Amino acid sequence: MTELLPSTQRTLLARVARAQRDGRVPSLVAGVVRDGALVWHAGRGALPDGADGPAAADDVQYRIGSISKTVCAVTVLRLRDEGLLDLDDPLDRHVPGTPLGDRTLGQLLSHLAGAGSESPGQWWERTPGGTLDELGLGDADRVLPAARRFHYSNLGFGLLGEVVARLRGRAWTDVARDEVLLPLGMTRTSPRPQQPAAAGRAVHPWADLVLAEPEHDAGVMAAAGQLWCTAADLARLGALLLGDTGGVLSPATVEEMTLPAGVDPSSSIWAGYGLGVQVQRHERPGGGTTTLVGHGGAMPGFLAGLWVDREEGTGALAMGNTTSGMDGGLPAGLLNDLRVAEPRVVEPWTPQPCPVDPELLGPWFWGPSPYVLRSVGGGLLHLGGLGRPGRASRFRPGPDGTWVGLDGYFAGETLRIARDHLWLATFVFTRTPYDPAAPVPGGVSDEGWTTG
Repeated sequence: MTELLPSTQRTLLARVARAQRDGRVPSLVAGVVRDGALVWHAGRGALPDGADGPAAADDVQYRIGSISKTVCAVTVLRLRDEGLLDLDDPLDRHVPGTPLGDRTLGQLLSHLAGAGSESPGQWWERTPGGTLDELGLGDADRVLPAARRFHYSNLGFGLLGEVVARLRGRAWTDVARDEVLLPLGMTRTSPRPQQPAAAGRAVHPWADLVLAEPEHDAGVMAAAGQLWCTAADLARLGALLLGDTGGVLSPATVEEMTLPAGVDPSSSIWAGYGLGVQVQRHERPGGGTTTLVGHGGAMPGFLAGLWVDREEGTGALAMGNTTSGMDGGLPAGLLNDLRVAEPRVVEPWTPQPCPVDPELLGPWFWGPSPYVLRSVGGGLLHLGGLGRPGRASRFRPGPDGTWVGLDGYFAGETLRIARDHLWLATFVFTRTPYDPAAPVPGGVSDEGWTTG
């Protein structure tokens, strides 16, 4: 772990200080993750008793709200990887008797189930919660058809927490603690506050006054936003999203989480949602874009954000005890500052074994359109347009010498490689455009290429 340069630390501190002052946040803690650890953090404002100076700011608990959904998703995916459930399972298979029983677990994880945004009854974030039966779900909690459009649903994650609880035979908070938080070293993350912890506050819109916000056990809705966390612990969750999973999930499952399943049309920036994580595209300093993965969080009295740049291997977080006002773009701003001040020095290129005969790589043609098949390291292949946009995907080795699409247009599809053609999702790619010697579907005209 390399400490940040003093000049970088001052740049980051200046951004955090301005966010705390301009947002009128009673107290704010922010940090930067690099090399799998919290390499810098700062606290501003009135930190609670027990946080003795800036160095201890990383040990103050704040409510992280919907960042809890990422932890919930990890618990669900652990069950999936164990074979105890499938993302295509209808909810009814694990939690029977709800009006959303025909919606799948995958749809609930990606906010595509058409479930109501909130649970019925009183405002769940400000009143004590109870059991699933006490929610009294009804037909009104099905607000959209399944898989029709993205619709953010706290209720959906409450139901996912119930799935985990029933399969494990104990409360979701206990499962999250034992199977995710403690293995990751998140020993200061809990469902209720443990001192030192910030007190939730609302800030008056027209005066510099604050109002105490309530805090209760959310009951069955805990998985939607119950957790309290410190900067040091939240950095460990960021490290998981960057691939340092601590054995809690496989890196392949983490990558699966980060692939967008639905797109939020209400967002001011391009924003998608994977499995328990938000995916956003941001402008890079100096041009271009980068993709950030993470989650925001809001509960009465608290705002939080955790975002990672998987390409750069960095992350940033911010937590404040205010109901509104804190700059939600603060973590992305910190990542921009870090990228400019201390750009990543990438690992040197070295020769790598080729997973196929190199003679099979290079140009191929889908009809008249040129593509190129190349080895991209890590035992993977990439097929994409040559010199022009086109359908593109990476492929991992599959059974019997086949290859399986990892992402892009051909995700999940099988690629078969022969000497004179590639076979992919009924398409045949040939070494020359419409090679008559290859098994081109529909055949190739005997006239060949002509001028008219």
